[in-house]
Order: sequence, then structure tokens, then C-alpha cells
Amino acid sequence: MTVLRLFLGCLLFLSCAMTPPPESAINPALLKDGIYEGSYRGGPNKAVVRVSIAEGKISSIKVVAHQAWRGRKAEQPIMERIIATQSTNVDAVSGATNSSRVIMNAVQNAVEKAYSPNNPPW
Repeated sequence: MTVLRLFLGCLLFLSCAMTPPPESAINPALLKDGIYEGSYRGGPNKAVVRVSIAEGKISSIKVVAHQAWRGRKAEQPIMERIIATQSTNVDAVSGATNSSRVIMNAVQNAVEKAYSPNNPPW
């Protein structure tokens, strides 16, 4: 039984690598209005979000699905911070850092779909 617990503990540890924050900045001049879906998986967490872009800005974010142990408390604060700053690289919620970053990356993936095909950000 001890060997099994040790194995499961190691497996859990390896699957819990910390998710990095988004690396790209949002370029509002290139955003096309609409509703875009993005997802991201990091460690044991996964998020699917729906992002509305209006007048070149993130106007709303909805978490469609969020697979998390304790990270649900990150959903509302992270969405509010992203909308307020118009950036996906915001401060994580204490105690829910990985979930915070997974949501940030899911929003970043959705926003990248909003770039005009004639003007990609890269």
C-alpha cells in the first residue's frame, strides 16, 4: 500500500507543473469584434473561455468550463482584472496561481483568434 501511495504521489507531483503566464501582449489595433473561444490546459487544470471583443477591447469573458481542484475562486477576479487592464498577464489569485494562469492563457488563445487575418500580431 505504501508503494502505491508513493507512486500516486509522484504521479500527482509530475502532473502539477506550474503553468507559465501568457507571453504575448494584446494589440487592440488588430482586434476584430466578435465572440471567440479559447482553451488551455496546464498541470491538473483546464479552462475553456468565451471572450467578447467590442470596439477593439475585451468587453466580457465567460468561463465555459474549468477543471480545477481549488482554483474556482480565481475565475471572477481574473476575468475582472483582464477586462480592467486589457491584458492577459495580470496578478494571479493567491492560492489559485495555476488556475489563474490557465484562465489567462485560455483568454490569450481566444484573443489571438480575434486578430484580423490580414494583420496577425507577429
